[in-house]
Amino acid sequence: MSDNLTKKLKGCAFLAYPEMSGMLKTELSGRLGFDSKPTAQYGDLIYYDDFVPSDVNNADSFPYWSRCTMLEPEIIQFKSIGEAAASLKNIQRSWAPYQYQFFRRANLIQEKLPYVNLKVRKFPVKIPNSPIGLYTLIDENTMICSAKTTSFIPAGQIVFEEDHENPPSRAYLKIQESLTMANLLNGTELPKAGDRCFEAGACPGGWTWVLVGLGASVFAVDRAELAPEFMSNPLVKFMAHDAFTLKPQDIGYCDWVFSDVICYPERLLKWVKEWLDSGLCKNMICTIKMQGEPDWSVINQFAQIPGSRIVHLNYNKHELTWIHTV
Repeated sequence: MSDNLTKKLKGCAFLAYPEMSGMLKTELSGRLGFDSKPTAQYGDLIYYDDFVPSDVNNADSFPYWSRCTMLEPEIIQFKSIGEAAASLKNIQRSWAPYQYQFFRRANLIQEKLPYVNLKVRKFPVKIPNSPIGLYTLIDENTMICSAKTTSFIPAGQIVFEEDHENPPSRAYLKIQESLTMANLLNGTELPKAGDRCFEAGACPGGWTWVLVGLGASVFAVDRAELAPEFMSNPLVKFMAHDAFTLKPQDIGYCDWVFSDVICYPERLLKWVKEWLDSGLCKNMICTIKMQGEPDWSVINQFAQIPGSRIVHLNYNKHELTWIHTV
């Protein structure tokens, strides 16, 4: 391939979650202090030629609402499907497409590349932490791509096979994804038989359903009862109470502490710190709910807790997930 068909670009390109490009731009300005206008936008992929991360090795230097960030973007022009695939293979082995147009053409290119699992996943699943590039067709003979990205997940998005019959709510997908991310990011094993979990705000039991399915026991606290099948499950102990008014000493040691409670981030942060200070929990996963415009000063306090990771999940909307595991 001749040199004049490849052009390396400055800056970064951010792939927003579906319908979340507005939140991504808000975060760039509000949290990262970056106010430039996009150089170009291709569907949900937003390119800025002047974005320079403060620390390329720190995930908090990039927007959480970017499911995958192109760190070394380049433009490749090609004359055929085979030439497009060959250009990518000459750079590295593994690639995933982000498709917003020319779907058939992108599929034909992908078929000529080494196999990457782009299928819907069945939980539990282990994602390999091996490099994977991202490419997008911006016209029939031009792509923007980057071998180096911020995600090991193809195009930065996990999609799980859904169970439409057994879980009492779709919230179960969030805990499936957050546990998968804890394993991918930190190598943390999933809850298992013999583990004790405390779940705040457990009603109607979507997260409990996942945890019990993994064999763990759950102390579930909420003002309202869980779905009937959990109230009689020997692995579940239920208490009708405001979970945030209970002290860690009231609960006792837990291998896992979970919260998907709708509350102000400040209140969640105070509760999280009480648990961490108590020494009575090993791992924590909590949803940070947004009440209007995000308060980035509070989000940053979550990020500054040693051992923390903040992510936006595919199954989050206007919320983030805080992961703290050992």
